[in-house]
Amino acid sequence: MFAAPLFSGTLFALAAGLMWGLVFVGPLLLPEYPATLQSFGRYLAFGLIALPLAWFDRATLRQLTRADWREALRLALVGNVVYYLFLASAIQRAGGPLPTMIIGTLPVVIAITANLRRARAGTRAEAPLPWGRLLPSLGLIGAGIALVNQVEIEHLRAEPAADLGRYLLGALLAVGAVACWTWYPIRNAEWLRAHPDRSPRGWATAQGLATLPLAAIGYALTWAWFGAAGSEFPMPFGPRPGAFLALMFAIGLFASWLGTLCWNEASQRLPPSLAGQLIVFETLSALAYAFVLRGQAPQPLTLAGIALLVAGVLWALRAKAEPVATAAHPN
Repeated sequence: MFAAPLFSGTLFALAAGLMWGLVFVGPLLLPEYPATLQSFGRYLAFGLIALPLAWFDRATLRQLTRADWREALRLALVGNVVYYLFLASAIQRAGGPLPTMIIGTLPVVIAITANLRRARAGTRAEAPLPWGRLLPSLGLIGAGIALVNQVEIEHLRAEPAADLGRYLLGALLAVGAVACWTWYPIRNAEWLRAHPDRSPRGWATAQGLATLPLAAIGYALTWAWFGAAGSEFPMPFGPRPGAFLALMFAIGLFASWLGTLCWNEASQRLPPSLAGQLIVFETLSALAYAFVLRGQAPQPLTLAGIALLVAGVLWALRAKAEPVATAAHPN
């Protein structure tokens, strides 16, 4: 029987994945909007949503030190703004499936990185999982991703107007997104597990507050650049302001704040090497939403890949790392 933290942490990771899958939808629903505007717009909405929430989390926020706020700013920059800028740019250049399948490698990349990486001084360290216990789940997840990827690549090859250079650029941008989101969950989990007395909700709100000035500056610079370049794109909210604002605030609320909250809850309950594998829920959600937008059912090979992904996750839940030592909080 699963231990309570393992079970609840998995449920929180599942909820985060379902909401994070929404971020793959925005660039497809607003293809005429530049990726910079979508990235800064989403996180401007996230920051504005965090402002009233900060009142409810004011006691937790007062506990944060200057070093904590610097960490929140780094996490906001890399894990929010830069990550989504790469991802939205990749989706607009290569469509939904190619970036989704590249992002789908995150469970494997994060799990291996977390197992190889030594925890920073001051964090709650975990004994590395024996590779013999970790590799079977990674193998199942990797095989599942490979099957799904094979179907998507064949789908791309069947596109008569496919632009190989554009797809390759989209792939490179998606790799950049993978790099950002390999760093973010490991670093974020280290802070949370070094501060088990802190509220995951308060930490999600703190990241939203840290994101607000970054997004506001980015949005203002994008607006100024459009003006200087003589762009005909109507600012500040584009040709479909109602759809743009509604989608940005929906993604800002569900994918950014609530998704981050659920992931923080999972990160406090699960070792990073296991939590990294559970990001597979984001891949599954994104694929499901993509098929809904296509109006198509997944092919049998895709369903087989999904079954392997799920099997890999279930296998991963059997492997647990043991904490080794806890030092002082990191600076």
